[in-house]
Amino acid sequence: MSGTDASRRPGRLGVGIIGAGRVGPVLGAALAGAGHAIVGIVATGDDAIERAQAVLPGVALLDTPTLVERSELVLLAVPSAELPALVAGLAATGAWQPGQLVVHTAPEHGVEVLRPAVERGAIPIALHPAMTFTGTSLDLGRLLESTVAVTAPAAVLPIGQALAVEMGAEPIVVAEADRPAYAEAIAAARDFADGIVAQAMRQLHELGVERPGRVLGGVVRSAVETALARYPDPPIEP
Repeated sequence: MSGTDASRRPGRLGVGIIGAGRVGPVLGAALAGAGHAIVGIVATGDDAIERAQAVLPGVALLDTPTLVERSELVLLAVPSAELPALVAGLAATGAWQPGQLVVHTAPEHGVEVLRPAVERGAIPIALHPAMTFTGTSLDLGRLLESTVAVTAPAAVLPIGQALAVEMGAEPIVVAEADRPAYAEAIAAARDFADGIVAQAMRQLHELGVERPGRVLGGVVRSAVETALARYPDPPIEP
């Protein structure tokens, strides 16, 4: 594997993806669309394999050590609770390589969770797309309207921002210490919306309303747009 210079914008990279849930294959497809080469993906279970092959046709299914060995950028798209053990375990086996980009997508973690990889010479970046994924190609369009929270050391931050732009999203910088609060805000909005929609769907269904999702779609979207307009972004200080 050839190393990556952290002082420049990333070029065309060989990307390996660990995790074939709803996030990993979609971000892989977005990076592939920007010209990066997908080395392979680690997918466990029939559903994960099917999803990976649907979003990334022809993608190679690799075991974790092989994927890390072959990749210039390793994308860790795994549940937050699994991330620390995964990073540490790969460090313990000597899998991480100097100059290798290691990117995770957990909202509450910055780059400290990647320290075991950094100690082996890897370059850490935390990227979290602020959206709810379906795990299908529909998400590629939604990325265009989303932001990606970027956390990285100062010298590496431009690489993280460039990767977010290449995915089609707008990068926003979130400090290491602010990641837990950022994750809490994102989760609050997501969980509130999900709970309210579920309750309203049940009520309309009990009333015999046909296609309650269609009824609520316009209400929810317009309500969110109105709320966002009511609380505009504060001016950016010079």
